[in-house]
Amino acid sequence: MPADLAVIGLGHLGLPLAQAAVTAGIDTIGYDPDPRPYAELRAGRSPVEGTLTASGIRRMLSGGFRPTTDPAELGRVRTAVICSPTPLGPDRTVDLTALGDAARALAARLRPHTTVLLESAVPPGTTENVLRPLLEEGSGLVAGRDFHLACSPGRLDPGNRTHTLANTPKVIGGLTPACTESAAAFYGRLTDKVVRARGPREAEMTKVLETNFRHVNIALVNEMAVLCHDLGVDFWDVVRCAETKPFGFQPFRPGPGVGGHGVPLDPGCPPYSTHTPGHPLRMVSLAQEINDRMPSYVIRRCATLLNEHGKSVRGARVLLLGVTYKPDSADQEAAPAREIATRLMDMGAQIGYHDPHVLDWRVRERPVPRADSLYEAAAAADLTVLLQQHRTYDLQGLAVKAQLLLDTRGATPAGAAHRL
Repeated sequence: MPADLAVIGLGHLGLPLAQAAVTAGIDTIGYDPDPRPYAELRAGRSPVEGTLTASGIRRMLSGGFRPTTDPAELGRVRTAVICSPTPLGPDRTVDLTALGDAARALAARLRPHTTVLLESAVPPGTTENVLRPLLEEGSGLVAGRDFHLACSPGRLDPGNRTHTLANTPKVIGGLTPACTESAAAFYGRLTDKVVRARGPREAEMTKVLETNFRHVNIALVNEMAVLCHDLGVDFWDVVRCAETKPFGFQPFRPGPGVGGHGVPLDPGCPPYSTHTPGHPLRMVSLAQEINDRMPSYVIRRCATLLNEHGKSVRGARVLLLGVTYKPDSADQEAAPAREIATRLMDMGAQIGYHDPHVLDWRVRERPVPRADSLYEAAAAADLTVLLQQHRTYDLQGLAVKAQLLLDTRGATPAGAAHRL
């Protein structure tokens, strides 16, 4: 059965896009070679934690959305959007394996006049140097002549109800002006504003800049938080004061580490240097180094607090609060909680956790005990560590109940807990 749109990759990018398309009345299929998303969606459940609600999925299915694992469906659409995951590999470079598989599956069935869009986070040059050759070789068609090709990097903030796909401007860079306009015509049905980049590389680099901006600024405040603690300065009060400046400053806040789907990327380092002049972004490398140190710093603070109260990490009962990467979400992508729990376990601590959005949490494939009663667990624990400030947490009440509380998010009232 023909459809207007195929969303390839049913993850944190693809599912919200498919939902928006169905809401806009676009006949949409969702293709993923992994059978798990198909099975979960058909059962009315989200295959990605924190992305869509069960009621949202039911509305999508009743609106005509069809998840599939059959690549033959890709040959019957007018527009195909690739939202395949592009995680970091062991060498901290982007793994394009899933994107390549998606491109080959689409290329074998690509028809003339189709518009192909790339939303996955990729290094600059990927649309032209990786995706384009795969599509042309597999289809025998020429990009920019026989079919449209453009990049429009995903900008969604999972769980954010204020900034949605509809009111977040969409950056588009096409291989040709006609490609850009074809992409703009599609996204114009889903979002209020379309921003035209000069080409695919400018669109790809926009995502790199946005992500690196976040990581560099978080690294700055993380480093300053450590310095201020050593100097006896309340850094949270410093941020409170600084953010009153109406120009030239944007507040960022420190934390136990940096999670999320957006990863810092240095396109000037190998293997990207074949497509770039090879000038490493030293700020990005340093920011990653600083942010990667934060879980270790949290562990040192935990050990110091326990020692100051006559206790050792070995045998201590430590309760971790909030194991997701952002507040009020079930998404655990790259959250620092797992690394912190692992290191505490290695030091002999007895770990428990509480998170209203995560009912089952495993570290090293072993289940971590979940606290049923938050206050009772905090009162029984030698140390409670707030890693994520979910809205449901009564932090003032928690500070009263906990024997010892370390707040890594600066969310508790001043003087109520030890803050990062």
